[in-house]
Amino acid sequence: MLTLAKNANLALMFVLELGVLAAVGYWGFTLNAGWPIKLLAGLGGPALFIAAWALFGAGGGANATFPATGLARVVLEIVWFGGGAAALYAAGAATPAIAFAAAFIVNAVLRLIWKQG
Repeated sequence: MLTLAKNANLALMFVLELGVLAAVGYWGFTLNAGWPIKLLAGLGGPALFIAAWALFGAGGGANATFPATGLARVVLEIVWFGGGAAALYAAGAATPAIAFAAAFIVNAVLRLIWKQG
C-alpha cells in the first residue's frame, strides 16, 4: 500500500510540473495587452520554464544538463512551482493558486519523508 502511495506522489509531481506550464501559459494569455504580447507571454513563458527545468531539474536532476542538488534543488523547486502558483494568482485565479501551492507543499513534504528524488 505504501508503494502505491509513493507512486501516486511521484505522479502528482509530474502533474504539478505540467500544471506549472499550463498556469504560466494561462497567465500569458490573460494579460491586459495586445495579441502579440499575449502570444509572446502565453507561449514564451512556458518555453522559458521548460528550458529552466530541462537545464536544472529534469528527472529529479538525473536527466538535467546541469543537475541541481541539495539547497539549489530546493530553491529551483520553490521558484518553479511557486512561479506556477504566482502565475495563477496574477491571472486572477487566487483559489486555484492556493490549491496548487498547497498540493506542491504536501507533495514536497512527502517526497522528503519518503526520500523520493
